Amino acid sequence: MKLISLLLCLLVYLFLIRAMGATFRRLGESKQVAAVRVKYLSKTANIALFTIFVFVICLVMGLGYSEVSLFLSSVFAVVGVAMFAQWSILSNITASMIIFFGFPYRVGDRIKVTDADFDISGTVEEISLFHVLLRTEAGNIITYPNSLILQKPVIKLERGNTSFPNKLFPPPPPAKHSSMRQQIREKSQS
Repeated sequence: MKLISLLLCLLVYLFLIRAMGATFRRLGESKQVAAVRVKYLSKTANIALFTIFVFVICLVMGLGYSEVSLFLSSVFAVVGVAMFAQWSILSNITASMIIFFGFPYRVGDRIKVTDADFDISGTVEEISLFHVLLRTEAGNIITYPNSLILQKPVIKLERGNTSFPNKLFPPPPPAKHSSMRQQIREKSQS
């Protein structure tokens, strides 16, 4: 009975890997996404599916839920400590998945990430698992983390525009500062 259950789990696992791969490829083609990005997302999803598969196999083999949960909680505690030290890596991988499904910019688009300190603008060269590569007009490459590009406004050039605006919103006019004596004089004169 265990052998049949193992074979059934293996067949379901293999079917799900193929179905997810085909779904990601189809989605990537419909959104005109580079094959490299589809590959990154497929690998990440396969790792998650493999983890679930190992958990199910442990249960099928007769390990009790308490043994499996004790083992997994120990593993997750160690991995959690390691990931806490590398939180930015985990957030960039998560942002990569969000970018795959919802990012309105593609490879070849000219974009500008609004930043007060630096001019982060150029043509999108690649969107990888951890960062977006932008090629500036001077030919330099800017590596920008995925998690940060989701947190800042991004301007995309469209419809024949060739230059980015300098500021999104014009600064407010300077306020008049007058002394307390001047205010009292103005009030008394009126």
